Amino acid sequence: MIVVMATNATAEQIEHMVERVEQLGLKAHVIQGTEHTVIAAIGEKREETKESLEMGPGVSAVVPILAPYKVASREVKPTPTQIQCGSLTIGAGTLGVIAGPCSVESEEQLIASARAVKAAGATALRGGAFKPRTSPYSFQGMKKEGLKLLAAAREETGLAIVTEVVSTDDVDLVAEYADVLQVGARNMQNYRLLEAVGKSDRAVLLKRGASATMDELLLAAEYILNEGNPNVMLCERGIRTFESHTRFTLPLASVSYLHRKTHLPVVIDPSHGTGHAYMVPDMAVAAVAAGADGLIVEVHPDPENALSDGYQSLNFDLFEETMERCRRVAEAVDMTLPAVSST
Repeated sequence: MIVVMATNATAEQIEHMVERVEQLGLKAHVIQGTEHTVIAAIGEKREETKESLEMGPGVSAVVPILAPYKVASREVKPTPTQIQCGSLTIGAGTLGVIAGPCSVESEEQLIASARAVKAAGATALRGGAFKPRTSPYSFQGMKKEGLKLLAAAREETGLAIVTEVVSTDDVDLVAEYADVLQVGARNMQNYRLLEAVGKSDRAVLLKRGASATMDELLLAAEYILNEGNPNVMLCERGIRTFESHTRFTLPLASVSYLHRKTHLPVVIDPSHGTGHAYMVPDMAVAAVAAGADGLIVEVHPDPENALSDGYQSLNFDLFEETMERCRRVAEAVDMTLPAVSST
């Protein structure tokens, strides 16, 4: 249920109600809104709980949360959430663009990519140090050495780092180097991993599983939010269907649906969503037109010789052209694409 505090509620009254919620055996999540402070009281409630909370000082109303996902719901927070981590700002009218290679391969490859995507207008750098691959014989990433190279690229360009964490054992290590922890599609329902990144102070980019429903995605986000981490971005990266002309099917209707159901920012991945480099620019532009809060795009200095996902990676020139198109569309739909200051 939601405890809606009055507009003139004091900090002491809010703190008192947080303590009262916890005394009743519920978990309290405080959400500061533009007009009201809301306390989401999560857990198994008894009949007398609502009445007890309604009597609290500074309380305006206590209402039930109908959605199965609680903290992620628009019922709890009607206004969109904006997340800021380093150079990346995303949500509430600001477009974030995360770009870079699928995997970190070398210092030369990564630094060149970082410089190029920043020059084109990207606001964060992606790159996989740990790579979960379908085949055990495929390149699995440079691991800790890759993380060190990502940190060096951030030092060089000022770009925030987005990289995947694949195991609960690696959360602290990856968080030491990254600004945003990516939970990949294969791990969307790895609940122990979701809880672990929920305890981290790093923002999380949560990718939709290839066969996951929207409710399953939002409930996965709820695991992270429930551990106290409010900085969660949802990523639509395409779903598995009967179609074979693309790697996955990229449903851009997800943007509108998720914006209606949740306050969390929505990111589109046109690289995995199509699997073909020639499709990526059009789908990136379409995603911005649909109102997406962010993009995550694979960019490589030499896609033909990339160690992973070269067939869906843009070269530097094509990414620059794509960004120019996205910038024009973003302006038309009243989105801001901020520049990254030089370091």
